[in-house]
Amino acid sequence: MRTEIEEPAQHISPQAARMWRVSRTIGHGITLLVLAVLIGMDSFFSWWSWLGWALYGLTALTVLSAVYSIGIEPAILQRTWRYSVSEEYIQLKHGALTHVRVLVPMTKVEYVTTNQGPIMRKYGLFNIQIGTMASTHNIPAISEKEAFELREQIARLAQVKDGE
Repeated sequence: MRTEIEEPAQHISPQAARMWRVSRTIGHGITLLVLAVLIGMDSFFSWWSWLGWALYGLTALTVLSAVYSIGIEPAILQRTWRYSVSEEYIQLKHGALTHVRVLVPMTKVEYVTTNQGPIMRKYGLFNIQIGTMASTHNIPAISEKEAFELREQIARLAQVKDGE
């Protein structure tokens, strides 16, 4: 007999897209700054001609990557990330082109942690990390109140299942 599993309905924070944009802008900005310094050094020191072309190519690829990962991808990620928690399992679903669905049995959960970096702190967001013996699963960009409630709920449900 096959039981139907409902699609997860809980969304990550609407602030997630903005937070990812800021984070990725910083990363791409640093990369472009390093490439600009290398292009300047290439021009000043007259390195091999092919190296200058390679640096310009890398810069163009970085700009294209920045357009996608800053302008397009965060909104897609925020819109497609779903999760749910029940007594039996934790269900994660994400992805636009490649759909990823993960079921984590509550009996296999060994730990649950929350973490927050400086950019996430600015937006009041946390990541939840769920560890099993075989792997680690993440739920990104959850509001502070929701993150702590979810962490406690998962820890409580996992402990109940471990005790049986």
